[in-house]
Formats: sequence, C-alpha cells, structure tokens
Amino acid sequence: MDTLNHRTPGQLIQELLDARGWTKRVLAIILGINETALNKIMSGARALDAELALALQDIFVVPAEKFLSLQQSFDLAQAQIMFRHDSGRANRAQLFGNLPVAEMIKRGWIDADDVRDVSQVEAELTKFFGAESPEQIFPHAAKKTKVNGPVTPVQLAWLYRVRQIATELMAARYSPASVEAAIEKLRPLRAAIEDVRKVPRILQDAGIHYLVVESLPGAMIDGVCFWLDEATPVIAMTLRYDRIDNFWFVLRHELEHVLKLDGQDEAMLDAELEGEQAGVGENVPQIERAANTEAAEFCVPDRDMRQFVSRKAPFYHAQDIVGFARTIKVHPGLVAGQLQHRLNRYDRFRQHLSHVRSFILPSAPKDGWGDVYPVGI
Repeated sequence: MDTLNHRTPGQLIQELLDARGWTKRVLAIILGINETALNKIMSGARALDAELALALQDIFVVPAEKFLSLQQSFDLAQAQIMFRHDSGRANRAQLFGNLPVAEMIKRGWIDADDVRDVSQVEAELTKFFGAESPEQIFPHAAKKTKVNGPVTPVQLAWLYRVRQIATELMAARYSPASVEAAIEKLRPLRAAIEDVRKVPRILQDAGIHYLVVESLPGAMIDGVCFWLDEATPVIAMTLRYDRIDNFWFVLRHELEHVLKLDGQDEAMLDAELEGEQAGVGENVPQIERAANTEAAEFCVPDRDMRQFVSRKAPFYHAQDIVGFARTIKVHPGLVAGQLQHRLNRYDRFRQHLSHVRSFILPSAPKDGWGDVYPVGI
C-alpha cells in the first residue's frame, strides 16, 4: 500500500483501519481517547499533534514524522485557501525593515505618534522622500539621489534630511576663488580647539552651505559633498568621531571635492573615512585618494611629518608631539591622528585627541543631539 501521497492524516488513518478491518471506535479504545475527538482529527476539524503521532506509530508501525508531515501539508493547504495576498506587505518589509523608522520619529524627521501606526508612518515617509506612494519611495529616492557607489536605505534617509536642510540655508555667492580663500582662512584655526567655532561662518562666506547632521545608527557616514545646483555646493558632516583630527581631515576632504567640482552629478558620500579609507591604497577610488592626500597634507604637511618620524621613531613622547605641533602651528591632536594612521596604531596618542563637537555645534546649522532643525518653518 502506497501511503506517501495522502493529503490528510485522516485519510491515511482510514486506510490503515480498512487494511485491518477496524472501526474508529476500536482505534479510539486502543488509543485511549474519546471517539468524538478521533472523528474530529480524521475529518480535519482538529489537528493531529506529536503525541498522537507517536501513539499511531506504535500501533501501525508508520513513522510519526509521516503523520506530522501530512498534518503540516494539510494545514498549509487550508491556509492557502483562506490566505489573501497583501500587496503592501513586501513594501512594508522594505520600509520598516530597512529604515530606522523609530529613530526618524524620535529625531522629528517624520511626524508620527507610534512606529506601529503603519498608515501614518507610510504617509510620513512618502512625504519625507517626496514620493507619490509608499511603493515608490525607494525607486523614487534612488532615481532622485545619485550617489558615488552603493548606498544603504539608512544612508539615503540621512542624505534626504541633509538636502532638506541645505535648501533652506543662506550663503554668499560661490566661486572657486572663494573656496581657495576659505581654505587659507581655515589654516590658522588648526592650532586651537576653540577656533573651530569660526568654521561655519568662513564656509558660509565662501558660498558653501555647511551643516552638521547627526548620523543614523548603522549609517557609518562621516561627511558628504553635493551640489544643489551648479553654483551651490553643500558640505555636511556627522561628527560621529568626536575628535579634532577627524574633524579637520573630513572637512578638508570634502572641501577638496568642492574644489574639484566633485558631487555635481552624484553625491560624494564618504563613509568610514578612517583607516584604509583615509589612505591612498589601490582599493580606494582615485577621486577619494586625491581628497585624502590633500586632507592629510592640510592636517600635517607630509614633508614635516616624514622628518619628524625619521627623528623620533620608534619612540614618540608626548612632549615631542606637542613641541612638533607647536612648531608647525597645529593642534597636537592632528599630529597624533596622522601618527596613528601611519603606524596603524589607533590605540596610541589618544590623550591628544581633543573633543570638538561642543565647540562646532553652537555655531553651525545642526540637526541631532536633541535638536531638530526647523525645516519649512
């Protein structure tokens, strides 16, 4: 007897009864269960459980797995009959699975009372990304925002927030000469941590829309350069590494993109701008290598750095770092940061890496750290 193609466990049980000439009452007595309960199981009104499957295995020498497999197949077939396809389920998986919706609500980017209010959240996300419907959010966002290389939905959300704010900022008229002049004005500010507060005004006067937007969890973004139009460059930073060396390196990196007119066709999104990505290795795109070189040179001139290393290696005492920094008129943290990178020892010289965020945030357009930039007000 072939018992492999039965659709329900009840059909299999009936065939096994017929083969022995037993009635359901006899089986119920053998099993020690109520006959009504057995009838419900055989008719499919009640599911066959693992304990009963093992009892049937003892009686009929049919593997318990067979009864359970038939029950599972029957349950699935029944569910398929009743199932109603939800066309929005896959899209909700994209939105709620890939976007930090709760964080966007907390940060005031979208107006929703609870992440579980699906219709309200979908409507707010649609408005946030400027799409026509929830299903069009990611296709629209990908088409609207071109980025140099792969970008995650979380990074895309951050970019949209940056663009929202940048469009509302005011700045002087941009010119390549104004950016060159701004870089020269920034050089003297490298020596004192408190002087970073002057950076936003200098960039604003150079025609650059500069802002600071706190990163989203998992975005790993350090900065970005893009253009609102051919005469309006934007530089945004996250300050996720609250260190003076990272601040000046990322800022000068983005300024180099502006100087080279990078980001006019696609946003130059710089993520994980540390370690190898801050260097000039083969795995780093040429356009980023050029920006890294200029950023490192701005922090500590390469010639001076090489001479310092040749004199002091392998021992770099704190007083030597401070003295060298004073000689080239930069903060000791910039020297420490470049040493860390050259030696690939990010655990060393950390006492020189002063925090910068508390000095820059009061003077910059900002969004995050408890503040919400008033977009559209």
